[in-house]
Amino acid sequence: MLCSYKLWVQASYPPHLKLLNQNSNIPIPKTKTQFQRKSLDSRFDDIDDNADGSGLRKFALPSHVKSITSTSNPFVKHCLKLKNSSSYRHSHASALVVGTTPIREIYRYKESSQEKTVIDCLLLLENAEIPEGLDTHSCHVVRIGSMVMKKLSGVQSAESIEAIALMRFPTSFLNLTVDQNKSDSQSWFPSTHRILVLDGIQDPGNLGTLIRSAMAFQWDGIFLLPGCCDPFNEKALRASRGASFQLPIVSGSWYHLQTLKDTFNMKMLAGHPDIDGKLKKPFSLSQEFVHSVAHVPSCLVLGSEGRGLSEKSQLKCELVSIPMTGKFESLNVSVAGGIFLYMLQPKN
Repeated sequence: MLCSYKLWVQASYPPHLKLLNQNSNIPIPKTKTQFQRKSLDSRFDDIDDNADGSGLRKFALPSHVKSITSTSNPFVKHCLKLKNSSSYRHSHASALVVGTTPIREIYRYKESSQEKTVIDCLLLLENAEIPEGLDTHSCHVVRIGSMVMKKLSGVQSAESIEAIALMRFPTSFLNLTVDQNKSDSQSWFPSTHRILVLDGIQDPGNLGTLIRSAMAFQWDGIFLLPGCCDPFNEKALRASRGASFQLPIVSGSWYHLQTLKDTFNMKMLAGHPDIDGKLKKPFSLSQEFVHSVAHVPSCLVLGSEGRGLSEKSQLKCELVSIPMTGKFESLNVSVAGGIFLYMLQPKN
């Protein structure tokens, strides 16, 4: 996606003034406002928004910029687009991570796994301390005003948020519908004993919570079927607390998922309420059932909040239900998912 910012344009004049200027030696000077605008914004003229060899867009903030106080700054506008537009995020392979805690957790995880740090720019509230444990030598630190922080964070009280990081997508994220060269399913996940498959999860809060829960219970990765929201969506990132940058995530189709299943001989399970009249009777998520699949590589499919599992998921998977003595028919997908992830978590 091409996105350019034209920072200063000379003012236009009515036709009779243009004609006068062309046919006489009378100069028409720039206004004081024009000179001020040029002097304030010229330092951003060298912002690079060109694609590199990978085909991704790049928007590089000049290294000499140490402070931003205006919400109309081009870099702030770039960050807002990353926050609000999924296509813009993916064209730049970058996202905004809001809050000191998820930034620190991502950084520590990358350091412990000896992966390259993905922080391109760290935006700190004026007078805020640099988060403990971060190596600021590897990233560009910029101080921002409270109005800029409020606009980028979406939080009314800017004092509650002291840091925002502009991060590149992790190498563990893979979009198979875009990257046709990653057809080898053996390279998608480091391990495939437990893979969580999300089928049309559109609520970013639920998706982020499920990713965080999968990370907590040591599942090996996430597979996103069509219809899921962006895992780097602002709300999804907030709910995942940075887990989207730590757990391998693959986005693909049922064809890709079938390939993964066949390659590793995986059992396909799907969470589904036990409702009378269904063609397939679900297994109960009992200790006996959990023990029977403990050493079997498995995918767990969870369906969307409104429609539940897709028809294909119901046909392809063994259905499993959570036993409930109450009168409710089903649970919220993130609550049900947390129970499934806990019960089916890998055993050491």
